[in-house]
Amino acid sequence: MARHPRFPLTGFPLHVVQRGNNRGACFITDADRQTYLAALREAALRYRMQVHAYVLMSNHVHLLATPLVVNAVSRAMQSVGARYVRHFNQAHTRTGTLWEGRYKACLVDEDRYVLAVFRYIDFNPVRAGIATCPAAYRWNSHSGLAGLCADDLLTPHAALDLLGAVPGPAYARWCEQPLDDDQATHVRDATKSELVYGSEAFRTRIARLTARPTRRRSPGPSPRDR
Repeated sequence: MARHPRFPLTGFPLHVVQRGNNRGACFITDADRQTYLAALREAALRYRMQVHAYVLMSNHVHLLATPLVVNAVSRAMQSVGARYVRHFNQAHTRTGTLWEGRYKACLVDEDRYVLAVFRYIDFNPVRAGIATCPAAYRWNSHSGLAGLCADDLLTPHAALDLLGAVPGPAYARWCEQPLDDDQATHVRDATKSELVYGSEAFRTRIARLTARPTRRRSPGPSPRDR
């Protein structure tokens, strides 16, 4: 299946996922994770991309990020990927590719949809069974958003105003419950298909702005039905 072109828009958040090749590990040590976050911080500033949330899992990364200029996310991810692969290969005495092709990303609607993606990202370690709650996992944005520590990588998204003052305990209280299974499935499917996570009105609006698909096409008739 042909890949969708990137959304040529600015000011809209994207849920970004990048996986290790063949689902292999892309983070082994704390030094790996620190190097990745340093590269992400530098690239976000250089290419004008706001990072709202993140989690570094053992074999993949999730980000919620907004491009302030066209192609900001693509350029930032290319920069981070290249810099990090050099570090990883040298640190772990290996060669070759690390990432599973290009990253996947879906455009995210406003307010409750953005908040759902925050929860989806925060609860990745819990769903994976490696943390009892988001605050118990070190390599995500939850502690920064909950006001438990400073995290200068993060730019709070305007949707967080619906919860109260963020960073702060309002975010921690809101994030005590995980995203329900249906919402998580919608986020996952939209990202995997590189479409849009949002309302029908938002999908229609983006389709008109970009002239590209924003929802799954219905499957065509099977050969026996033709």
